[in-house]
Amino acid sequence: MTKLAANISMMFTEVDFLDRFEVAAKAGFKGVEYLFPYDYPAEQIKEKLDQNVLTQVLFDFPAGDWDAGERGIGALPDRVGEFQDGVGTAVEYARVLECERLTVLAGKANSSKTDVAMQQTLINNLKFASNAVADTNTTILLEAINTIDIPGYYVSHTDQSRAAVEAAEADNVKVQYDVYHMQIMEGDVTRAIDSNLDVIGHFQIADNPGRHEPGTGEINYDFLLPHIDSKRYEGWVGCEYIPSGDTSSGLGWAARYL
Repeated sequence: MTKLAANISMMFTEVDFLDRFEVAAKAGFKGVEYLFPYDYPAEQIKEKLDQNVLTQVLFDFPAGDWDAGERGIGALPDRVGEFQDGVGTAVEYARVLECERLTVLAGKANSSKTDVAMQQTLINNLKFASNAVADTNTTILLEAINTIDIPGYYVSHTDQSRAAVEAAEADNVKVQYDVYHMQIMEGDVTRAIDSNLDVIGHFQIADNPGRHEPGTGEINYDFLLPHIDSKRYEGWVGCEYIPSGDTSSGLGWAARYL
């Protein structure tokens, strides 16, 4: 059965962040994810999770200066120390929030750094993160992101993310497969999912174009979500989309799953 997690960085923005947990739960969600928790004490977020009987499904490692346009540092050779410090911070938050998935954002390619250097940095950082959670049930995830929304993003195709995950040589390192991003970059998402399900640890969804809720674009989620379920995928599916209107009013597509 498809398990949907509300991405409250994008959904329910009609209310303040800490109020989104209650609104998501009232809409029927049993899990939430978001970009970053670090603006709030972990204990404060945990209280919101417990009050609303929600599972903390996923969040991202610290990703550099987001407000300045950075989109991750996982593949940046000159930011390894910062990445490793961020791993420590994220792991502590994950412990308090009982979160079992943490996502590495590779960042934008730097023309002054070779592809070999960036790839090796990414692999080394995945290994570092893997070791940091080795005594927990936490999975480290690597997401490929389209280069239309984020020009220059270093990991932008399924085969890239798979290659880095396999090179990390750790059972707790997996691919985070975002259907929206990969529809833009590759298409043929059903075949890609079937071919890579052995390394996929999490899904995220949005429709294309527009990155709105399923049913607003070209992706046939009425087919795709049952197909994923038929493959005996037991993890979560994160709803990482920008509502086309009021969040709650646009949840008709999800009624069968909530």
